[in-house]
Amino acid sequence: MTREEKSLVIEDLTAQLAENNTIYLADISGLDAVVTSNLRRACFKSNVSIAVVKNTLLAKAMEKSDKDFGELPSTLKGNTSIMFAETGNAPAKLIKEFRKKSDKPVLKGAFVEQAVFVGDDTLDTLVNIKSKEEVIGEIVGLLQSPAKNVISALKSSGGTIAGILKTLSEK
Repeated sequence: MTREEKSLVIEDLTAQLAENNTIYLADISGLDAVVTSNLRRACFKSNVSIAVVKNTLLAKAMEKSDKDFGELPSTLKGNTSIMFAETGNAPAKLIKEFRKKSDKPVLKGAFVEQAVFVGDDTLDTLVNIKSKEEVIGEIVGLLQSPAKNVISALKSSGGTIAGILKTLSEK
């Protein structure tokens, strides 16, 4: 690979790192062609893009990036695959599901919405991360709950002023 080709790859990786807030690093070495193909299909179905990268080029792209990857560059040893996704827990769920049949991929680390996770032992934590939409949905549900209770209580006591006062005094 020439210097020009390397610099193009670094620029491309830097752009991808800047665009994505969910970045996973995994080791898929030792998987045969069929299993690797199945992993790529599973990634495609889950809207997760996966690519094998050179550690030195990815490390340089991380240095150029505006994001703080913390200890993540220290995990760049051996074979490294990079996974990008829209939702923070999609790659973790995919890895966990895929490891029911195989011992790989092994999670090296992840960068999810400015939080850095290092090591395969963080996989369960990453699986349980809720997406932004899920958190917003829960908050909206919590906010709507008291209002719905008051409205249903008012309706059940009837529309009279005495019924309304009675319901409000009970609350």
